[in-house]
Amino acid sequence: MPYSKNTNKRQQRLDHDRPIARRQVQPRRRYPRQLCLVLLLCMGLTNPAPLWALEVLTHPDVTDPAINRQMLRAVFSMRLRQWPDGTPITVYVLKPSSEVHIAFCKEVLGILPHQLQRSWDRLVFSGTGQAPIEVESLAEMQRRVLATPGAIGYLE
Repeated sequence: MPYSKNTNKRQQRLDHDRPIARRQVQPRRRYPRQLCLVLLLCMGLTNPAPLWALEVLTHPDVTDPAINRQMLRAVFSMRLRQWPDGTPITVYVLKPSSEVHIAFCKEVLGILPHQLQRSWDRLVFSGTGQAPIEVESLAEMQRRVLATPGAIGYLE
């Protein structure tokens, strides 16, 4: 039986549909991605970030009840220099490498410590202001804030 043109085309189509003798590509397994996700979650549960209980400490004579994040940023960046009653503000901070200082900047002020340091440097180098007073420990900060009228600092 002679093949017609249609039969040859059909036979060619069938030949293309047959699998070629080569290795089949396996579908990607998603286990490594899921395993990584599970490991990351477990690491987060077993080693949580420290929860800081930070509070702002002011001299007892400071009676401004409206101390919010915006005002704290202005005070600790040395832009606000007097309390509303006219008392000069004295700012005490820990060393920039201190974990408590880093946590205070990030959690309470909402800025990074290097941004705060840069604003202090700009004031000092331009001659328009002073950097805050740096103390060695939280105990020293508490002692100095309570002894200095108009002072502000932070505690853990």
